[in-house]
Amino acid sequence: MASKTNKTGWVIAGLLLSILMSSMDNTILATAMGTIVGELGGMDRFVWVMSAYMIAEMAGMPIFGKLSDMYGRKRFFVFGIVTFIIGSALCGTADSIAELSMYRAIQGIGGGALIPVSFTIMFDTVSPENRGKLMGLFGAVFGMSSIFGPLLGAYITDYISWQWVFYVNIPLGLLAFLFIATCYKETVRREKQRIDWLGAATLVGAVVCLMFALEFGGKLYAWDSTVILGLFGGFVVLAAAFVAAERRASEPIISFRMFQDRLFASSNLVAIMSGAAFITASVYIPIFMQGVLGGTATNSGLVLLPMMLGTVVSATSSGFIMNRFSYRSILVATLTLLVAGIALLTTIHAETPRLAITLYMIMVGLGIGASFSILTNAAIHSLPAAQRGSANATLNFLRSLGMTLGITIFGILQSHGMAKKLSASLAQGGTAVPEGLDVKDPYLLMAPEMRALIPDEVLSLVTTGLADSIANIFAWGLIPAALAVAAAWRMTGAKHDPKAELEAHAAAHSH
Repeated sequence: MASKTNKTGWVIAGLLLSILMSSMDNTILATAMGTIVGELGGMDRFVWVMSAYMIAEMAGMPIFGKLSDMYGRKRFFVFGIVTFIIGSALCGTADSIAELSMYRAIQGIGGGALIPVSFTIMFDTVSPENRGKLMGLFGAVFGMSSIFGPLLGAYITDYISWQWVFYVNIPLGLLAFLFIATCYKETVRREKQRIDWLGAATLVGAVVCLMFALEFGGKLYAWDSTVILGLFGGFVVLAAAFVAAERRASEPIISFRMFQDRLFASSNLVAIMSGAAFITASVYIPIFMQGVLGGTATNSGLVLLPMMLGTVVSATSSGFIMNRFSYRSILVATLTLLVAGIALLTTIHAETPRLAITLYMIMVGLGIGASFSILTNAAIHSLPAAQRGSANATLNFLRSLGMTLGITIFGILQSHGMAKKLSASLAQGGTAVPEGLDVKDPYLLMAPEMRALIPDEVLSLVTTGLADSIANIFAWGLIPAALAVAAAWRMTGAKHDPKAELEAHAAAHSH
């Protein structure tokens, strides 16, 4: 545990900065990618820029979480922030998509250490009485980053330059480094243990295969191509090897014994399902606003601000009440609101008023926000301090995996649904499409200059098809949202109990 003489406020500030940077890094880049590709070229390889970070981050999370349990938090936080700063600086100097992708992988390695270790340092530093309040703040920042990122990315790209999407991390990262390096004093002595090299290697290999398959399938290669099928096959083999290795390892990267704890297992299941449901609103509402209603990139992102507000309110208030109500009761209530919000989003069409969409988004934000603050606390509730890093890392890894699977699966369903509807509509109406325009691509409608090239009768059919396909995706999104509620019901009736934690901590130290 951290020393009582720590300057806790500065430590918390450093942790919040690191969480904001690392969790926002992919979303802030999304709105800048068009400009970056236009300047650097490499349209056929731009997907590597996004996937390099995600793959490195997700592969690193469980490993750095476990290592922080074994050898201490501070050294791995410092490693993560330094690596992230170096990667950010290099990204701003990239002259090609290949260079940018390589530097993004370096960033991702840093991000893989920052997120799980930051949450764990907070638990080690803050007293149980204040932990609920701060967990609400941490959850709000974590949830807000996925919504605020696209807005900030669009603003920086439009008014400064795309390089500053990366350079902005440098001063923030240096502040976080300064606060933690000078104010966080870790006093626990940890004995050296054997590193599970086989588990680490098979885990990284499995994540790399899965992420490449999900990122490249349907984009660079067909889903039934030898490359994609080979990647999925590699994932299955390496995942099986990882499970076998972890069962034999004395200090596994991910201890399957943790999943025998009902609260931990249920929390992780909620994280996967709620992440998959939440990402549908984050991704498809801006597409709807820009592609159907014809707004600009910045304006389409602004519609997410109400959801961000709902997320912050829910995450913060849940942190304050988690010592009065059980984790289960808070999550069941809020996730039911998430289901209701997504259900209302299934009704949107080309004539839906913006006010209605705003109200639906507020409901989604209120519904998802509590999970960002409650789940982290619930996941470690029954586990000893020596497993906090690994438990936090596993939770964040599975939440990220849920979001990634959600983006991929719902993206396939949306594109196929839109293509099918448009083909039928255009054939029935006998409408001619200008040569060279692929109106089945929703991103064609995102640029005002491209919309101007489409005849009005065709544009009406295309926007209606896009609106219907997005409403249909929200219908599919109800499945993981409902499963998240069901998983929350499986949680025990435990709640945050500061007094019990203080007694347990005192007993452990006296022992």
